[in-house]
Amino acid sequence: MGHTIKDKQKLLNRVRRIRGQVDAIERALEEEKGCMDVLQQITSCRGAMNGLLAVVLEDHIRTHLVDADHEDEDHGADDGDARELLIDVVKSYFK
Repeated sequence: MGHTIKDKQKLLNRVRRIRGQVDAIERALEEEKGCMDVLQQITSCRGAMNGLLAVVLEDHIRTHLVDADHEDEDHGADDGDARELLIDVVKSYFK
Protein backbone atom coordinates (compact mmCIF):
# COMPACT_ATOMS: atom_id res chain seq x y z
CA MET A 1 0.00 0.00 0.00
CA GLY A 2 2.69 2.43 -0.99
CA HIS A 3 0.14 4.98 -2.18
CA THR A 4 -1.01 5.55 1.42
CA ILE A 5 2.37 7.08 2.26
CA LYS A 6 1.25 10.51 1.03
CA ASP A 7 -1.53 10.54 3.65
CA LYS A 8 0.31 8.46 6.23
CA GLN A 9 0.06 11.00 9.07
CA LYS A 10 -3.65 11.62 8.49
CA LEU A 11 -4.33 7.87 8.48
CA LEU A 12 -2.28 7.33 11.63
CA ASN A 13 -4.15 10.15 13.36
CA ARG A 14 -7.45 8.47 12.47
CA VAL A 15 -6.22 5.14 13.82
CA ARG A 16 -5.10 6.79 17.06
CA ARG A 17 -8.52 8.41 17.51
CA ILE A 18 -10.16 5.04 16.90
CA ARG A 19 -7.87 3.44 19.49
CA GLY A 20 -9.01 6.11 21.95
CA GLN A 21 -12.63 5.31 21.18
CA VAL A 22 -12.06 1.59 21.73
CA ASP A 23 -10.35 2.37 25.03
CA ALA A 24 -13.39 4.45 26.02
CA ILE A 25 -15.66 1.48 25.26
CA GLU A 26 -13.51 -0.73 27.47
CA ARG A 27 -13.62 1.82 30.31
CA ALA A 28 -17.38 2.14 29.98
CA LEU A 29 -17.79 -1.61 30.27
CA GLU A 30 -15.41 -1.82 33.23
CA GLU A 31 -17.30 1.00 34.97
CA GLU A 32 -20.61 -0.70 34.18
CA LYS A 33 -21.98 2.33 32.34
CA GLY A 34 -25.50 2.15 30.98
CA CYS A 35 -26.32 0.28 27.80
CA MET A 36 -27.15 3.45 25.89
CA ASP A 37 -23.76 4.99 26.73
CA VAL A 38 -21.92 1.87 25.61
CA LEU A 39 -24.00 1.55 22.44
CA GLN A 40 -23.37 5.19 21.56
CA GLN A 41 -19.62 4.73 21.99
CA ILE A 42 -19.65 1.56 19.89
CA THR A 43 -21.61 3.34 17.17
CA SER A 44 -19.16 6.24 17.18
CA CYS A 45 -16.25 3.83 16.90
CA ARG A 46 -17.92 1.96 14.06
CA GLY A 47 -18.46 5.25 12.25
CA ALA A 48 -14.80 6.15 12.65
CA MET A 49 -13.74 2.72 11.33
CA ASN A 50 -16.08 3.11 8.36
CA GLY A 51 -14.61 6.54 7.68
CA LEU A 52 -11.07 5.13 7.70
CA LEU A 53 -12.14 2.27 5.45
CA ALA A 54 -13.82 4.68 3.03
CA VAL A 55 -10.71 6.88 2.78
CA VAL A 56 -8.37 3.96 2.11
CA LEU A 57 -10.83 2.33 -0.29
CA GLU A 58 -11.36 5.56 -2.23
CA ASP A 59 -7.61 5.98 -2.61
CA HIS A 60 -7.34 2.36 -3.73
CA ILE A 61 -10.07 2.85 -6.35
CA ARG A 62 -8.46 6.03 -7.64
CA THR A 63 -4.98 4.49 -7.69
CA HIS A 64 -5.47 0.89 -8.79
CA LEU A 65 -8.89 0.12 -10.22
CA VAL A 66 -9.51 2.78 -12.82
CA ASP A 67 -6.91 4.71 -14.73
CA ALA A 68 -9.28 7.24 -16.26
CA ASP A 69 -6.55 9.60 -17.39
CA HIS A 70 -5.23 7.08 -19.94
CA GLU A 71 -8.62 5.66 -20.84
CA ASP A 72 -10.16 9.07 -21.61
CA GLU A 73 -8.12 9.30 -24.78
CA ASP A 74 -9.51 6.04 -26.17
CA HIS A 75 -13.01 5.79 -24.69
CA GLY A 76 -14.20 9.26 -23.84
CA ALA A 77 -14.86 10.62 -20.34
CA ASP A 78 -17.18 7.77 -19.27
CA ASP A 79 -14.42 5.93 -17.38
CA GLY A 80 -13.80 8.93 -15.13
CA ASP A 81 -17.52 9.20 -14.52
CA ALA A 82 -17.65 5.48 -13.68
CA ARG A 83 -14.85 5.94 -11.17
CA GLU A 84 -16.65 8.83 -9.47
CA LEU A 85 -19.92 6.88 -9.45
CA LEU A 86 -18.21 3.92 -7.78
CA ILE A 87 -16.66 6.20 -5.17
CA ASP A 88 -20.05 7.84 -4.49
CA VAL A 89 -21.67 4.42 -4.01
CA VAL A 90 -18.93 3.33 -1.62
CA LYS A 91 -19.18 6.56 0.37
CA SER A 92 -22.96 6.26 0.67
CA TYR A 93 -22.62 2.69 1.91
CA PHE A 94 -20.38 3.77 4.79
CA LYS A 95 -22.52 6.69 6.00
